[in-house]
Amino acid sequence: MRIAIDAMGGDFAPENEVLGALEALKKDAELEIILVGRRPDLERELSKHPATKRIHIEHAQEVVTMSDTPTQAMKEKKDSSLSVATRLLKEGQVEALVSAGNTGAVLAHAIFGVGRIKNVERPAIVAVFPTLRKPLVILDIGANVDCKPKHLVQFAKMGSIFAQTLLNIKSPEVRLLNIGEEPEKGNELTIETHQLLKAQTDINFVGNIEPKHLLDGEVDVVVCDGFVGNVILKFGEGATSTIFKMIKDQVRKHLFATIGAIFMLPTFKALKRKVDYDEFGGTLLLGVKKGVIITHGSASPKAFCNGILEAAKVIREGVIDKIEDILSKE
Repeated sequence: MRIAIDAMGGDFAPENEVLGALEALKKDAELEIILVGRRPDLERELSKHPATKRIHIEHAQEVVTMSDTPTQAMKEKKDSSLSVATRLLKEGQVEALVSAGNTGAVLAHAIFGVGRIKNVERPAIVAVFPTLRKPLVILDIGANVDCKPKHLVQFAKMGSIFAQTLLNIKSPEVRLLNIGEEPEKGNELTIETHQLLKAQTDINFVGNIEPKHLLDGEVDVVVCDGFVGNVILKFGEGATSTIFKMIKDQVRKHLFATIGAIFMLPTFKALKRKVDYDEFGGTLLLGVKKGVIITHGSASPKAFCNGILEAAKVIREGVIDKIEDILSKE
């Protein structure tokens, strides 16, 4: 199983990409990784670690920066690490791609370089959130800021297949994110989408859900447009960090709280692991013909490792093939 890494895309490239790749190789004996980027830089990083025959370098001279527009990245930087990695994916030399680079550029390369699945107008980024009871699949979290109702219906179908395949949920309950549970609540987009989702026979749509209930753990898949989804994602990341800082501040102010925290340390560590972004590694772009995992720009080696392992799981479970098989027949 061969996976390409856009090794120059992240904020701390290529060090974190190399470290994450080496750790993933230790955890999955079937993996073979292609690091795409400037050969001298990658060889320098790899020289710091024991040699392995399961990691290779594909040279790419240029780097897509966060300030590059998707159009600039595709047209003006054809020898970038992202462009070369995408070409390897399209040609079948690798089975998946992991990148922490410019999200817009990754989306453009995936859509135009790899191609969309038949009957998917807008690929969506899917994320898995921890909740009180079980994981929550939510999409879109940033690929499409302006959507039509039919796009959200496609998201619902892809999210349902994702939950069935990777989370082993037989009949995932799908809900539409809205400001109220009533069908008539919301804007034109959510009202019309609700009616379309009700008419679908191949998904288990159970109605609207309000943001305050997202983490209750009572639903499997939630759909929304990418603008709303991205706001929720970033608010969640910030809220989690702030809450832990608030707990630390309060503990330090009181002696007995500090003593109690010592005994609670294993619990705090377990909770932090449960909500830690690095544990999830990255988000999958659903709707394109190959596996594309997008990680955070500041992703740690741990996040890269988990993103690579997520890509391997997507390949093994045939997630892309199952989505294509169902949606291409409509």
